[in-house]
Amino acid sequence: MTDLETATHPQGLRRVAIDPLTRVEGHGKVTLLLDEHDRVQQARLHIVEFRGFEQFICGRPYWEVPVMVQRLCGICPVSHHLAASKALDHVVGAARVPPSADKLRRLMHYGQVMQSHALHFFHLASPDLLFGFDADPARRHIVAVAEAHPDIAKKGIALRKYGQEVIRATAGKRIHGTGSVPGGMNRHLGAEDHALLAADAARMVEWAEDAVALVKRLHAADPLRHARFADVPAHMLSLVRPGDGALELYDGVIRVRDADGRIVLDGQDPTAYLDLIEEEVKPWTYMKFPYLRSLGAADGWYRVGPLARVQNCDRIDTPRAERERREFADHGRGRPIHAALATHWARMIEMLHAMEVIAALLHDADLRTGTLTASGPRAEEGIGVIEAPRGTLIHHYRVGADDLVTMCNLIVSTTHNNQAMNEAVRAVARERFDGRALTEGLLNQIEVAIRAYDPCLSCATHALGSMPLQLELVGADGARRETLLRHGDGRFEREA
Repeated sequence: MTDLETATHPQGLRRVAIDPLTRVEGHGKVTLLLDEHDRVQQARLHIVEFRGFEQFICGRPYWEVPVMVQRLCGICPVSHHLAASKALDHVVGAARVPPSADKLRRLMHYGQVMQSHALHFFHLASPDLLFGFDADPARRHIVAVAEAHPDIAKKGIALRKYGQEVIRATAGKRIHGTGSVPGGMNRHLGAEDHALLAADAARMVEWAEDAVALVKRLHAADPLRHARFADVPAHMLSLVRPGDGALELYDGVIRVRDADGRIVLDGQDPTAYLDLIEEEVKPWTYMKFPYLRSLGAADGWYRVGPLARVQNCDRIDTPRAERERREFADHGRGRPIHAALATHWARMIEMLHAMEVIAALLHDADLRTGTLTASGPRAEEGIGVIEAPRGTLIHHYRVGADDLVTMCNLIVSTTHNNQAMNEAVRAVARERFDGRALTEGLLNQIEVAIRAYDPCLSCATHALGSMPLQLELVGADGARRETLLRHGDGRFEREA
């Protein structure tokens, strides 16, 4: 339940904190500063944890990395597992893994996308959408959904379970598996697992399509709210398939559209991401702020994830999902859709696409036979980019001649979305809060906007040694005496 913590701010503004954020992975909070007329003067999303992965990966043998980095998260471990493997493919000289390994990885990846989207929508987001943002917080959970809407809950739980079974069959375990290795895979799909997955594939496709229909009904029931809530125009960045611009979640090239839908960059080699993206740090959060170098920090922030991907691509190469994508695009009437709640619609289209891909892959004999690994001349550096459920995920490593990692840089999906989430918080705060008495239901609307991005806050805070820190000395009278600020570049600043 949201904590309505308030305190007097030294500058005469009242501070309101939502701490902790609920139904998200990891730990974060939101602070609002209100003036004497209860108008919002500042709204910020703070990430209050860090995990240090970029530092403690260094010094480890490169072959340990695909397993180690999964500990960033228990929700999207497969995404890190595969992004690291793709990066280290280059280190072992396997820029292209064998077809069997490629298809097994794709099966694993689409299982991850499917289970993560099902988990988010049915377990975390649906209580707000089905019961209302202002509903009793004691009802805003999956158990209440199961009691009030048993058919919806049953399908949601089964869809996630199926995705987890795909992961187990390909990675060896549902969480923190070991199936993908630098250069390929270490296992085929067993006959028993193949039969298990094939038996339920058609039903899961149908249920995924039902989930898209559910989201469309929710939009139709309250079109103004879904069109206007946290409507924040942004650039959109994602991978697309080279050649035809199709939705591509495992591999591809980078495309960027502006907020009006115009393509401003296309065909960018993802291994050259440093030419495209720069990161900024701010003193009030442990999460960085990426932006497009060409536009600068103020104008170059962007959105990643389902809402960006479904609108950034030219087509989806599975028939049911493509039909739904076209209807989604028509809903925008020729303009990109930026409202936060539309992310759930896009997410369910992707879940349907993932299930269609899984069903088709299960007919491929390469899953059960064929060469699994490749190698070639060693390299010192590797970059792997993948579309994780929450958006574009970048893993970058350098490896010494002794096989030990010397550098690790990770830009995860939630980090890409940092500014977009902050803008969504501000949009909701200014529209819903100004001049109103605060209630738990109003504050939950801030969380609804953040949850639409399905943030993984523990994934997004992984640097150590360069994190900003702000320390305030406050007297017994509540007045601020002194502030000590350590910037992200190591500079210290003292404010009296």
